[in-house]
Amino acid sequence: MSLPAVLTGALSIPVIASPMFLCSGPDLVIAQCQAGVVGSFPALNARPASLLGEWLHQIKSETIAYASANPDAKVAPFAVNQIVHRSNRRLEQDMAVIVEHRVPIVITSLGARPEINDAVHSYGGLVLHDVISNEFAHKAISKGADGIIAVAAGAGGHAGTQSPFALLQEIRAWFDGPLVLSGAIAHGRSILAAQAAGADLAYVGSAFLSASEATADPAYQRMIVESSAKDIVYSNLFTGVHGNYLRGSIEAAGLDPDDLPVSDPSAMDFGTSAAKAWRDIWGAGQGIGVVDGIRPARELVARLKDEYETARQHLTAF
Repeated sequence: MSLPAVLTGALSIPVIASPMFLCSGPDLVIAQCQAGVVGSFPALNARPASLLGEWLHQIKSETIAYASANPDAKVAPFAVNQIVHRSNRRLEQDMAVIVEHRVPIVITSLGARPEINDAVHSYGGLVLHDVISNEFAHKAISKGADGIIAVAAGAGGHAGTQSPFALLQEIRAWFDGPLVLSGAIAHGRSILAAQAAGADLAYVGSAFLSASEATADPAYQRMIVESSAKDIVYSNLFTGVHGNYLRGSIEAAGLDPDDLPVSDPSAMDFGTSAAKAWRDIWGAGQGIGVVDGIRPARELVARLKDEYETARQHLTAF
């Protein structure tokens, strides 16, 4: 199956920048899109909710203006992430705004609902659903999602534990639609490896925490630069869903990262308490060891593109 046009011609490299809770905003998304990768943000980052429409208008108007002024540039589409969980009390309100603005790509998480997919399809939008297992992938497609984001071991924030090779292989055995891989991807050669393993695109998140346009705390950005895979802790304590977090932020909160209690998954909450937790406990993936400084998103994308092309040339030499 060929990829939808929205995921092909306008990209400089096969990358979707993942939505980062509290850290992705319109400035970062615009910079990502103008650099040729799909920029995204969680709808819940727009606080208060009335800001969502303003953010979407800004992203659309600035990317359209840039594309018009730079006709030879690859300007990628953008995406909005929706947490499809009962604790997200803004879901229906935010969906109405998404439909009004005809957001080209909607990324759904923590719940697959046919009516959400139908709403996006009503104007021709694309739905990508993130999953941590083959079973969840089956459910997402059966309920109308167009594509899958396979969240493998090592991904920043909420993440699974399966090897990317195993997870991609199981999904590709029955699904030939859009498939994106998430998990410790912060280098161009990893993007190529994702494609070789069966994915169409790579999902890059933690590397963009170091972008100058990100709304991350400066101390958070410094910790990203100074940390590596050994500094990542996997726990479900903070939101009820297992995820990867920076050891240093857990220690700064007065907790022992090597002796964290287990949370009750039924206590999952993506309202005010989640925002407070993520404000102090910082998510990151295992790929951050290659992040060596804070720089504009455009420079990061340029580095990824150079690394990706170098890796491709190296492989074709054999």
